Amino acid sequence: MTNDGPVQHGYPHLETVRASINALYKRLSYDTVQAFATSVAPVDVAFCDTDDLYLGAQRVARELVRHYRLPDARFVVSFREMTHAANVELTAGPEYFVELNDRFRTHRRDIGAALAHEVMHVYLHRLDLSFPGVRENEILTDTAATYLGAGWLLLDAYREDAASSQKLGYLTPEEFGYVLAKRSLVFGEDPSVWFTSAQAYTAYVKGMTLAREDSEQPPLTAAGWVGRRRYARDRRHVPGPQPGVPYTFTPDGPGRLRVSFPCPTCHQRIRVPVRGRVRARCALCRTVLECDT
Repeated sequence: MTNDGPVQHGYPHLETVRASINALYKRLSYDTVQAFATSVAPVDVAFCDTDDLYLGAQRVARELVRHYRLPDARFVVSFREMTHAANVELTAGPEYFVELNDRFRTHRRDIGAALAHEVMHVYLHRLDLSFPGVRENEILTDTAATYLGAGWLLLDAYREDAASSQKLGYLTPEEFGYVLAKRSLVFGEDPSVWFTSAQAYTAYVKGMTLAREDSEQPPLTAAGWVGRRRYARDRRHVPGPQPGVPYTFTPDGPGRLRVSFPCPTCHQRIRVPVRGRVRARCALCRTVLECDT
């Protein structure tokens, strides 16, 4: 949690974020991911200053349990002084103990954001889905919470001005915006209407720009002229390396080539023959891709 300190920006964790989206599709399956097409609604996690602190936190936790489809999970929420925003004990359940930073006693509208991350820890724990290393695992948790419909709360908790700043989670604001944009492009849902933070909206717009660029890389037909020109040049110089581009050429028999590239939706590598116009279907997320190889 950033509290009146410098906020990191940009995309320093982008590769781990993309690997996290890919891991979600692999572990959950296409059908399960599609079951999260509707995000948690603002009204369901709203927290009024007149609400009882503990009862209100329990209510928000129950709503997130319902959203993540953890039917037998019960959360006991408490508050204490700590460096991080929150902490959860990962046990066999069904009862889990979550500690929230004392800051949330007076910043109650952000309790939903903190709980969205902690309840996702439990969800991933039950899935037995994790990455090696604490930071990588936290990035996976932020990404999963966002892609499965509750992480817009984490981005909306980001506020920054000349005098103060606040950010929850391990992703940068732009990375949260990127994952939200990836989700929006899949489900057709616009989370920006729920933002109360102007800075969150700006980060979402930046993330959407990068997310759209994923669908505009060669050999996809939506690639721009510069990308297509670079692709054609690289294709002529195979088997030389192609640094700085997402595609890779490999031999496919005498005089033939195949090109592999990441699916713009789930980042699974797709391998197709180099023979002009090709329609490919990602086996993992079922996205149909128009290619000009």
